[in-house]
Order: sequence, then structure tokens, then C-alpha cells
Amino acid sequence: MYELIHIRTECYSGYKADETPRCFLWQGTKFEVKEVLDRWYQWDSDQKHPVSDYFKVETSSGDHYILKHDLENDKWFLCKPDSQV
Repeated sequence: MYELIHIRTECYSGYKADETPRCFLWQGTKFEVKEVLDRWYQWDSDQKHPVSDYFKVETSSGDHYILKHDLENDKWFLCKPDSQV
């Protein structure tokens, strides 16, 4: 189970807005995204379009995080396992 923590992000915008995260702010610290390691989608119940994008990222410090972009509300979240809260 994950806790979703609202965060601010700066993103690369290519053919669409907020295509991939470049950095994010959490607890007053800016985390630079070194690499997007994986990406997947959460679809609506009819499987017609994605409602959220997920990114597994590696930061410049070598730490790994999972970020969620809620497409309907245009909000970003850090996904933290409950055991690490």
C-alpha cells in the first residue's frame, strides 16, 4: 500500500504538456531526476484513456522514487510505501 504525497514538479514538455518529470520538490528539498527508469499507466474503467501516468525515477543522488501524475486533476504525487512514513 502506498501513501500519496502531493508534490510540485518541473517537467519536460514535448508533444504534450508535462510529458516527463525533470525534478520535484518534497519537504523543502529539490530532487533532480537523473533518469526515468520505467513508466506505466492507470486506465479508466472502460480502458478508453489513461487517468494517471506513473514514473519510476532515479534522482541525481541515486535514490529511486515512484511519481504519479493524476491527469484528470493535473496533480503530481510521490508514492511512498506506508512502512516508510
